[in-house]
Amino acid sequence: MKYTTRQSAILLLSDGTVFHGKSIGISGKTFGEVCFNTGMTGYQEIFTDPSYFGQIMVTTNPHIGNYGINDLEVESDSVKIAGLVCKNFSFNYSRTGASGSLEDYFAKQNLICISDVDTRALVSYIRDNGAMNAVICTDGTSIEDLKKELDNVPNMEGLELASKVSTKEPYFVGDENATYKISALDLGIKKNILRNFAKRDCYIKVFPYDTTYEELSAFNPDGYFLSNGPGDPDPLHGVIEVAKNIIADDKPLFGICLGHQIIALANGVQTYKMFGGHRGINHPVKNLLTGKGEITSQNHGFAVKREALEGHPELELTHIHLNDDTVAGMRMKNKNCFSVQYHPEASPGPHDSSYLFDQFVENIKTSKA
Repeated sequence: MKYTTRQSAILLLSDGTVFHGKSIGISGKTFGEVCFNTGMTGYQEIFTDPSYFGQIMVTTNPHIGNYGINDLEVESDSVKIAGLVCKNFSFNYSRTGASGSLEDYFAKQNLICISDVDTRALVSYIRDNGAMNAVICTDGTSIEDLKKELDNVPNMEGLELASKVSTKEPYFVGDENATYKISALDLGIKKNILRNFAKRDCYIKVFPYDTTYEELSAFNPDGYFLSNGPGDPDPLHGVIEVAKNIIADDKPLFGICLGHQIIALANGVQTYKMFGGHRGINHPVKNLLTGKGEITSQNHGFAVKREALEGHPELELTHIHLNDDTVAGMRMKNKNCFSVQYHPEASPGPHDSSYLFDQFVENIKTSKA
């Protein structure tokens, strides 16, 4: 095997901490909020998830790129993370279904990556000090200059990012002759969400994030869906108003992740930025309605305030995260509306929570009866 010398690179955190590593060959620098994902597989789905827009991803699995990429295993049309930090970047890959290497995939989209980082130490540092802004630099820019640039990067709290990843024009998914029609508001929607609806006999029209309730309703849908997405939910005033209108008309409504937070805000329940967030495919959740546990895929840095939710007369806590007792799901007592903080469409898995799509379809059936 040919030995290749690679350029030194650094990860600089906003508190001045520096982690050293090597560039995979793409020169430059990239800024974002540093966070980590504990999944052992599914790195391509992570990189293309719009909910990660504006974030530098640290992968805890030591080998990234070892099974290449597959054009079908994407959650959007492009890489959405701001940059990647990993331990071992695999320039060689092996998988029958692979359509190319991760190195070429990143090169085409100019995604900056630093490898050979002590990711165990980095993740431990983030756990202790919280998610914060950072910069990956592979072009030799001085640390002092990087600090000045990093000072100008906005914090995730208060940052509206749905507009950066939402579709610009409406589009359709599924069979137009399907039994049910859904108006989906794209705040950063994942392709596997749409696949899950389509295979449940639904025809979906996906709308831009700033679509009005009147425009959503003109499709004459049987139900409404608020998608996952990046950033702080609080600045999305127009989306919150849309949710209020859907709820007021008692139409079937389902929200995932950012959509879940929007439904909370529409009911006057506050959200907050978490210290570190939840990101991975092994998060334990308890369904309080059934008593059953679920292993779930999660990706969020904001959450709904549990005390405010439990004190709301029209809301019911339905799911809790078993690691920290945070809100993982809720429903309205007097309306056809429910939501979860995690990702039931999980790809490549786990699939414990896919029943939630069936629940939404059942809610639609009930409303049509």
